[in-house]
Amino acid sequence: KHGGCLGLGLAAMTSRNSEIYEQLKDNLFQDDAVIGEAAGLGMGLVMIGSLDSTALSDMISYAHETQHEKILRGLALGIALVCYGHLEAADPTIDSLAADKDPVLRMSAMYSVGMAYAGTGNNRAIRRLLHVAVSDVNDDVRRAAVISLGFILFNSAEQCPNVVSLLAESYNSHVRYGAALALGICCAGTGMKEALTILEPMINDPVNYVRQGALLASAMVLVQQNDHLCPKLKHFKELFSKTMSDKHEDVMVKFGAILAQGILRAGGSNCTISMRTHYGHTNVPAVVGLLVFTHTWFWFPLAHFLCLSFQPTFLIGLNKDLNMPNMQFKSSARPSTYAIVPVLEPPKEKEKEKVSTAILSTTAKKQAKTKGTANVSGSAMEVDTPAKVEKKPSSSKIDEKKEKSTDCDSALIPLLGFFSTLAGVSTSIADPETLAVPLVLACFLA
Repeated sequence: KHGGCLGLGLAAMTSRNSEIYEQLKDNLFQDDAVIGEAAGLGMGLVMIGSLDSTALSDMISYAHETQHEKILRGLALGIALVCYGHLEAADPTIDSLAADKDPVLRMSAMYSVGMAYAGTGNNRAIRRLLHVAVSDVNDDVRRAAVISLGFILFNSAEQCPNVVSLLAESYNSHVRYGAALALGICCAGTGMKEALTILEPMINDPVNYVRQGALLASAMVLVQQNDHLCPKLKHFKELFSKTMSDKHEDVMVKFGAILAQGILRAGGSNCTISMRTHYGHTNVPAVVGLLVFTHTWFWFPLAHFLCLSFQPTFLIGLNKDLNMPNMQFKSSARPSTYAIVPVLEPPKEKEKEKVSTAILSTTAKKQAKTKGTANVSGSAMEVDTPAKVEKKPSSSKIDEKKEKSTDCDSALIPLLGFFSTLAGVSTSIADPETLAVPLVLACFLA
């Protein structure tokens, strides 16, 4: 539902449609933290610049009732959007919010000042924001006050570095983060050297989220620039790539570097960030997109709102049949002046060289000793002797043995007959086996 609320608010932005507003209000009253935040922001998107008293009273009264800080933040943005472009007419609402005890509503007052006086450079509004930036007890309020300076001064970007330079050196890290984003919003797409001079040291800030803000702001300043227009571009691009690939870098800083690379390549390097139209008027969707983008601090998906501030820098010519005719343009400038930034190439993997394994002296001595022992023994390895297999005599040998035994029996027959007669045993001489008993008896008698 939170995605539906945001999508509905974007689709009906500036329409002031009462039916859509009521539908979003019903989702707000469900008192769900995530849905309520999106619904509060959606209500502000639908009622941008209306300063509708009913909408303001609904949103402020519910902000006092709810216990969810996420809903409070969504309503804070919605209230600021309702006050957009109304200058002094929005002062009563801003005064009541600035005096509130709730720091989120005071933060809403600071954003409301930025929206009500966007692009005007009003000195009274600037003084008010500077006073809150150094006096409020809440860090979020102070950060919002400094960021809002960028919205007021975007039509006179050359003044912003002078106003913000001291805040960029503040002891408070939230103020430093706000100063970085204020420079990025105000000087977006200008490549201003003064802004980059302030932002460059902040990239090495000891606080991670200040470094993230400095990376985002520097990318916003350098968008749609090339090496010819801004010689520092190459240095910042290398810095972004190094931060992204550093394994020891903090995740928050890496997130800022990744977004910074995306901003530099917006629209395939064919888009810039600008809060002014080609005719010099304030571009309302761009202002809204940058304001909601600053709340990436609280909710990362809101980073997509930055796309509302992108403006194409290319020209497409079509004929009456909507086909692209062949056209030629003559430019007196050098090709490098408008050269397209080269595409990023993935790092090439270096082939790893094979390094010979180091052999320790002790290992060499041990191997030599083992080799010498093997030579003395005379055999490198003991081998089992095969078992002897008894061979059966062949049939021819058996026949020969039978013939020999038959010859011996025929020679002993007369002798056996003689001894059997002496013993008184009558037996047939033809049976040699029966003569064994008489023979034994004869031997005993003898």
